[in-house]
Amino acid sequence: MLISTKNRFIKYLSRPYGGRRHDFHLLKQEFPPELPWFENCTIRVDSGYTGIVNNYRCKSISIPHKKSKNKPLTSEQKTINKQFASERIFVEHSIAGLKRFRILSDRLRIHNFDLYDKILGVCAGLWNFNLAN
Repeated sequence: MLISTKNRFIKYLSRPYGGRRHDFHLLKQEFPPELPWFENCTIRVDSGYTGIVNNYRCKSISIPHKKSKNKPLTSEQKTINKQFASERIFVEHSIAGLKRFRILSDRLRIHNFDLYDKILGVCAGLWNFNLAN
């Protein structure tokens, strides 16, 4: 899980998790909903965080509409989703910045999550340093 600014700076990087984990479950694990983590923040998330509106207090939340099995999205909802995507793209650019480092873009052969966590932190620091200069 990664939190970044509009300038693509990485502000928070969670420890890596193995296996399949739901994004929202990881958010609740890293940031317990009882505390006011995002009270003064504008949050832009993808559709993996659908329960954030009910569990966290935020200044504003942008979450895309999901189509249901029997009901496709309206053209208005598609337009809103495109707007959300254009605001959320900065996070994707931050992730792409991390993947510029070969150790993160190649097949992972490190089975030690503590070592991988340190490598991820160093790469995030180098990415932020690159943006600052």
